[in-house]
Amino acid sequence: MAEYRIDELARRADTTVRNVRVYQDRGLLAPPRRRGRVGIYSEAHLARLRLIGQLLRRGYTFANIGEMFRVWERGGDLSDILGFESAIGDAWSDEIADYVTLADLRGMFGTGVTPRTIKRAVDLGVLERDGLRFRVPSPRLLSAGAELVAMGISVDAVLDIAENLRDKVGHVAEHMVRLVAEHILERYAPQTLVRSGSEEVTEIAGVIRRVRPLAQQAVDAVLAQAMAENINDVMGEHFALAMEHLRGEADRSQENEAPA
Repeated sequence: MAEYRIDELARRADTTVRNVRVYQDRGLLAPPRRRGRVGIYSEAHLARLRLIGQLLRRGYTFANIGEMFRVWERGGDLSDILGFESAIGDAWSDEIADYVTLADLRGMFGTGVTPRTIKRAVDLGVLERDGLRFRVPSPRLLSAGAELVAMGISVDAVLDIAENLRDKVGHVAEHMVRLVAEHILERYAPQTLVRSGSEEVTEIAGVIRRVRPLAQQAVDAVLAQAMAENINDVMGEHFALAMEHLRGEADRSQENEAPA
C-alpha cells in the first residue's frame, strides 16, 4: 500500500496541508501512523480526503459529514470500513512511483525538455513537482515516452499522445464506473454504507476490487484490437504510396527508353 507524507497527501487529494490538519482536528480524518516524528498516511486516508472534498462541494457541512462518518463507524466493524475506503482509494496499478531530476529528464528526452514541455507534463499529471525534483506517478508511462522520443518522435508529439489517452480513456473510465454503479451498486439502498452492518459494506468493497482487473483487461483487449486495425490501415496507405512511387519511376524509365 502506498504511503504519503502530509504534503504529498494534500497534493494528491487536491487540497492543502492546512485543510488536512483541520479535518483531523474535527475528527473527520484519522491521525497518521507515526514513523519517528513524521506522520505517514495511507491510501485509505487519501480516499477519505477525496470523499470529504466531494461532500463539501455538494454543500454538506463539517457537521453533516462528521455525523455520517460517526453513524458509519458505529454501524460496522472498523476493519471493514477501512477496507471499503482502501478499495476506493488504493492505487489501481502495481506501479511504484519514482523520482527524477531535471538532469534525468534531459538525459531521457534531450533538448525537448523545456520549461514549456515540463509545465505541460505537470498539467497532464505525467510529472508532479516535488521541490527540486519531480515525482513520476507512472514510471512505465515516462519510459514509454522516452522510447518514442528515442525513435524520433518529438516530446510535444509524445505529450499529445498522453493528453489524448488521458482524455479518451478518462471518458471510458467514467462511463464504466457509472455503468457499474447503475447496474450493480444501485441495488443497495442509498443508506447502506452508513446504516447497515459491515457485511454489505464488505460486499460493496469486493465489487469495487473485482472491477479493477476486469476494467484493465477490457481496455487492454480493445486497445490491442484497435492498434492492429489502425496499423494495418496506416501501413496499407504507406505501401500504396510506395507502389505509386515505383509505378511513376517505371513510367519515367519507359519514357526515357522510348525511341525519339
